[in-house]
Amino acid sequence: MAALELIASNGVRTIIVETANRFARDLIVQETGWKRLHADGITLVAADSPDQFVDETPTAVLIRQILGAVSQFDKAMTVAKLRGARERKRRKTGLKVEGRKTYAEKNPELVERAHRLSEQRPRLSLREISVALASQGFTTPRGVGYSASAVASMLGR
Repeated sequence: MAALELIASNGVRTIIVETANRFARDLIVQETGWKRLHADGITLVAADSPDQFVDETPTAVLIRQILGAVSQFDKAMTVAKLRGARERKRRKTGLKVEGRKTYAEKNPELVERAHRLSEQRPRLSLREISVALASQGFTTPRGVGYSASAVASMLGR
């Protein structure tokens, strides 16, 4: 919607997409999106098939809709295959298979040291724990100390 507002305000009259399925991978979205652009006087061109959105003959509409349906099916199959693979790996390994790795998964020793520092008396602040970790050689990949929020994540706070 933000793109449509920008286009309406700056006088763009043609949009070029790499392929039709990059415009939309859902047939309904593709057709309604194309009709909306067409109604606003905006030409949609697929670089791999320049006439796909230009021709309005019954045959061109049929081809566009079939290709849109195939694209939607392909996306659904890819999503299903990936979901199945994640579930198989999760059942086989019992491990997390999605999302970013936690600090504990990436560097268990770092998290262990952070916990030990947090248990010291007098109690250290998150920033003080970060400084202590850095002095022990535990820094981010950029070589700087961890932020207080990163230390809080390590400690599960």
